[in-house]
Amino acid sequence: MAKYRQNRINDAVALELAVILREVKDPRVSDAMITVTAADVTPDLKYAKIYYSVLGADGDKEQLKQIYLGLKSAAGFIRSQLAKRLNMRVTPELTFVEDGSVKHGVEIAAILNSLDITPAEEEDEDEL
Repeated sequence: MAKYRQNRINDAVALELAVILREVKDPRVSDAMITVTAADVTPDLKYAKIYYSVLGADGDKEQLKQIYLGLKSAAGFIRSQLAKRLNMRVTPELTFVEDGSVKHGVEIAAILNSLDITPAEEEDEDEL
């Protein structure tokens, strides 16, 4: 399968899943701020890894575990909705993986914001 087609499928699955997750009635999923960051569908369209991040969990491992269990239990509903919305030959089996890149990016931004660096223009004026 061509790489551009694979990327289009991944993007389409990720976009639809972002909408479908808002329709899930499981309180573990509906009460959380879940963002689908990426989807990785295998070339044979049988399996898909769905990368997600949770906003506001703040490292609470029990809450993250409950969200994962909610996603896992709703996987059948999510897959059926995905099959209705996307016209694919095969609807992939979904596996949910927590994506820590958003949290890591926030930590890096906090470190960068805490640094006390003067702009280059001010340094040049001080030297004169």
